[in-house]
Amino acid sequence: MKTIWAAAMAAICAAAPAMAEEVLQDYAEAGGWAIAIDPTLNNGCLMYGEFDDQSVVRIGIDMTTGFGYILSANPAWGDIVEGQSYPVTISLDDKSFEGQAVGYPIDDLPGANVDFDNPDFLALLVEAENLSLSHDGAEVMSLDVSGSVEAVAALIECQEAQNAASGG
Repeated sequence: MKTIWAAAMAAICAAAPAMAEEVLQDYAEAGGWAIAIDPTLNNGCLMYGEFDDQSVVRIGIDMTTGFGYILSANPAWGDIVEGQSYPVTISLDDKSFEGQAVGYPIDDLPGANVDFDNPDFLALLVEAENLSLSHDGAEVMSLDVSGSVEAVAALIECQEAQNAASGG
C-alpha cells in the first residue's frame, strides 16, 4: 500500500486538463472507472466515469503542468461560463478542500475544472465512499466513489507505464 501512496505523490508532483478537445486512449477499467491516457497532457493518465445523476467526472494527472485535476460536468449546470472562476468545496466523506473551479465543458456539457497539488487528495479518495462538490454552500454533485481504490491503483500503474515509456 505504501508503494501506491508514494507513486500517487510522485504522480501528483509531476500532474488539469488541456484546453483543446482531446482524444483519450483506453488503458483499463477498474473499480467502476475507465482508465485512459490523454496524449494532449503529455500522456497524463486519468480515471473517468459517468454517474447516475448524469455527472461526468475525470480525475487525472496533467504531465504538462505538474498538477492533478478533477474535471466534472453535468447537464444541470447550464449557467457555468467557460473560463470563469468559481469558489468550490470538494468533499471526500467528511474531509473538505477549498479551491477554485474554472468553467470548462466536457463533451458539450457545462463543466468545471479544479486543479490540485495536495497528495492527501488521492489518499483520501481511495478511502472515501462519497465525493461531493459544492458552490456557494450548495451541493451541486454527490457521487459514490467507493470503487476508487482499484481505480487509483490502475491510474498510478498507467502513469508509471507512460513515464517509463518516455524515459521519465
